[in-house]
Amino acid sequence: MKSTVTTISDTRVSVVISVDKTELADAKQVALKKLSKNTKVPGFRKGHVPLEVVAKHVDPAALAEETLNNAISKSVAEAFLGNQIQVLERPEVEVKKYVPGQELEFTAEADVLPQVKLGDYKKLTAKKIVATVTPDDVDDVVQRIRKGFVKKKAVKRAAQMGDEVTIDFVGKRNGQAFDGGTGSDYPLELGSNSFIPGFEEALVGVKTGDKKDVPLTFPADYHAKDLAGQEVVFEVTVKRVSENALPELNDELAAKAGPFTSLQELTDDIKKEIAAQKEREATDKLKDELVQQLVAKSKVAVPASLRDDQIRSLEQDLKQNLMYQGMSFDQYLEGKGYADRDAWVKAEAEEAADNRIKAGLVLAELSKELKTEATADELAEHINTYKSQYANNPDMAKRFDEPETQREVANRLITEKTVDELVKLNTTKSAQKS
Repeated sequence: MKSTVTTISDTRVSVVISVDKTELADAKQVALKKLSKNTKVPGFRKGHVPLEVVAKHVDPAALAEETLNNAISKSVAEAFLGNQIQVLERPEVEVKKYVPGQELEFTAEADVLPQVKLGDYKKLTAKKIVATVTPDDVDDVVQRIRKGFVKKKAVKRAAQMGDEVTIDFVGKRNGQAFDGGTGSDYPLELGSNSFIPGFEEALVGVKTGDKKDVPLTFPADYHAKDLAGQEVVFEVTVKRVSENALPELNDELAAKAGPFTSLQELTDDIKKEIAAQKEREATDKLKDELVQQLVAKSKVAVPASLRDDQIRSLEQDLKQNLMYQGMSFDQYLEGKGYADRDAWVKAEAEEAADNRIKAGLVLAELSKELKTEATADELAEHINTYKSQYANNPDMAKRFDEPETQREVANRLITEKTVDELVKLNTTKSAQKS
């Protein structure tokens, strides 16, 4: 077998491969063995027909095609391996010449793993933000805890901001009820901004038993295109007005919120947790910035096959997130003003996909440069952690015993260790305050 490699681009190659008579003869023998399994010849048991007999009874065209497929499969693997080319997809094959038993010449074209030229990874400029906890940060959490123990008390007075009103409502456009605009026994906290602008404000002053029509205009950028900018009227019936009585800030509240004996213990714990969270966020932001800087300083091309795979992954993630929000992908495209999926790809997905791919390729190259590895103990620890997270899902937990999944975990671990090393190499004493 002979092969000649032509570089089409930084991410794609074409290999011309020639197969001689001896190799075609070997491929023919493999083809005969495969065809013999289903060849019936009088006097022989199925699957036990000698190959020389099989050759006389099979369809010559079928034998030639099977021989061709075997020869191509074997020679493609040998050619790419022999030339140390790492392909990212099944090569596209085009047969140029095929004379059964005599000669075969074809081209195999495929996306390949591009070479990465690393930038100077020891002289990056990102700085870690110093995490500071403000009194407002602590108070926000304390107020959320208070709201968790709020007591609702029905009142006869007019509703005020902060009260909860229980309502029935029907939204109508041009006198007709529209989809998604009807609710029954709906608890609404005035001031929560959970309804379209103007709705909650219009209910300030209502009392239990009141009926009120609320004319409104949907925002022009409302996610449901058929309602965006439309004038509607909500027919509202007030069934109850409740006062939200917040508990006092004292030691009793602290004891209800957790294993605390005083309000001071609670606030100290809150401050500690916020500080830890801000520290994690600052570290994650530093890591992201360092990786982005290294990618910007490095030279790496993006193979089309990897881009397509990553775009599909981004699309799947987006659709899942939209589903949780009660929105379809088509509604998202409409809301963003995209004509179709292709427009979304050009505007959002393509750049995001390229950034992910470049970061992955650069970090993989850096891990080689730094000789970063995952030890058996580290891998076992991570796998056990993942298994414990799926303790209630045996099928999912069992996946972490599979070699392919363990390789994925190992690669993820190596990437994490590589980023940690990148942080160490670029840690500076000066920092920015938040």
